[in-house]
Amino acid sequence: MSILRVIQEPEKPLRQKAKEVPPDEIKSEKIQKLIQNMSDTLHSIDIGIGLAAPQIGESLRIFIISEEAKVAKRDRNKVNREKDRKHKAGKKWQHFVFINPRLVRISEEKHFVPEGCLSVDKIFGEINRSKRAVIEAYNEDGKKFRRSASGLFAQAMQHETDHLNGILFIDTAVNLKNLEELEKEEKET
Repeated sequence: MSILRVIQEPEKPLRQKAKEVPPDEIKSEKIQKLIQNMSDTLHSIDIGIGLAAPQIGESLRIFIISEEAKVAKRDRNKVNREKDRKHKAGKKWQHFVFINPRLVRISEEKHFVPEGCLSVDKIFGEINRSKRAVIEAYNEDGKKFRRSASGLFAQAMQHETDHLNGILFIDTAVNLKNLEELEKEEKET
């Protein structure tokens, strides 16, 4: 299939509310090809665990999350790009597909976690996310499902859902830093 360009802030699709995919179109060639291209694109990136359709210029309510988000151990206090890169290297993680997702429950218990975004290149910050989340969506076969998650997977579900609503993590993140500042901090620790 194809590896697509991840668009960058301030490109318009990132700030628009994405359109629902009619359930009877989920199995169409167009949507299936889009999902495959999103998966190929995410596989081609050395860091990153999720990708929303608006990030590749498609204003549709679709996102994918790598199974890596279920098993990756990340320091909740800092971003470590090198560790994340090594964790992903050489592995072809499967991707979970979420179409027309709706967060049906998020925990009141929240914490600040480090976060970045493929569409806000080289900027990282801390964002207050719910520790647990429950989402309803359709999968790539058009089957409706419900999934609960905690930790990094719950964080990714919230981050990608924000993308579908035209929200970027930088809208609410604190302690924003560019990549050079982070790499300097990593070397000092």
